[in-house]
Amino acid sequence: MLNNPRTHGLWEKSAPAAPVTEALTGDVSADVLVIGGGYTGLSTALHLAQGGADVVLLEAVEIGFGGAGRNVGLVNAGMWVMPEHLLQTLGPEYGNRLLDLLGNGPAEVWSLIARHGIECQPNPVGTLHVAADRAGFAELTERTRQWQARGAPVALLEGGEAAGTLGTDYYRAALLDRRAGTIQPLAYARGLARAAIDAGVRVYTGSPVTGMRRENGWYLQTPKGSATAPRVVFATDAYTRHLMQAISGQQVFLPYFNFATTPLPDDVACTVLPGRQGAWDTREVLTSFRLDAANRLVVGSVGALRNTGTAVHRAWARRSLRRIFPQIGPVAFEAEWFGTIGMTDNHLPRFHRLDEGVFAFCGYNGRGIAPGTVFGRIMAEYLLGQLTEADLPLPVSPPSPIRTAALRSAFYEAGAQLFHLVDARL
Repeated sequence: MLNNPRTHGLWEKSAPAAPVTEALTGDVSADVLVIGGGYTGLSTALHLAQGGADVVLLEAVEIGFGGAGRNVGLVNAGMWVMPEHLLQTLGPEYGNRLLDLLGNGPAEVWSLIARHGIECQPNPVGTLHVAADRAGFAELTERTRQWQARGAPVALLEGGEAAGTLGTDYYRAALLDRRAGTIQPLAYARGLARAAIDAGVRVYTGSPVTGMRRENGWYLQTPKGSATAPRVVFATDAYTRHLMQAISGQQVFLPYFNFATTPLPDDVACTVLPGRQGAWDTREVLTSFRLDAANRLVVGSVGALRNTGTAVHRAWARRSLRRIFPQIGPVAFEAEWFGTIGMTDNHLPRFHRLDEGVFAFCGYNGRGIAPGTVFGRIMAEYLLGQLTEADLPLPVSPPSPIRTAALRSAFYEAGAQLFHLVDARL
């Protein structure tokens, strides 16, 4: 996208074509205006249209341009924080409601994919959270206990069982979450867009919202047109720019990159993650790895592919794959890309009423696929009057800015580069 191979990398190379869309020209009106063509915006628009609402979706660039088209493609259940910590933060009413909703989030993703025939390489075979050291093993042991107490189908694999499931003996244990899995993330976003259009949503790409004011509800200006509606949904999260900057001002931005190898030979690929689960480790500067449908091994971590970071992170990725999966031999990459993760101060998402008739779910903290999908449905049901404010999975809250967000974001980018400069050296 934008003639830059480092924005979406492998996902743009291997995804089915996006549905044909155009920029907004002229003046339109609707019941609801949705800003942002990622998972939350597309799911909101789709479910609103299925409920009978007239919906216009405005995307500044292309479908899946933000985090939806750049992430690893892990469809996870729950959030980063452990269940008991989430309950302590939100209280039992909201906490249990959110845990149940997001615990079932992957199942909702698989259902939408099947219902709309979305070609996105769905692989509902689970994910593996792997222990990098003794502290990581203790973390996974406790995480397993807490999820099992809620009846979740998770298991802690150790020793030979973990090595056989991962295809490496580098890690000492792995938490297998059978609710989860992997997809081709940009393909999923494009499939949601196609389903939304089929349901009657008017989707306009290349249509950044340049201005917003009250006029017959809300009046949104774009470079070549305008849109009016009584209600507006911001679904821009970490890619929020000049409008409603309070959404992004409450987040620290964490860059995250991925490298994809050339396809591994079949006899080698069957020894790497033989169950095809996606995986990530417990280190603070974590490593993620997964296979795609063509046996490309995708490895990722914290960092940005710009300036000196590109060479540093590429060299680290090669070293890491040789260390974790020595059976793959020489490492050749065919794609590299990176994006931005928005991290809130408590690592939990937020629901905001930004103004009268203006709403947003945001703050996915690196877990946007299932939460974005289910929050989109919840937003639609709320706007359709099928859910009351008291029924929502999160309390209505005002954005709470992080004063040091820009400094911390710069620190994480530089710190990740320093870490990868020395990590995994053989």
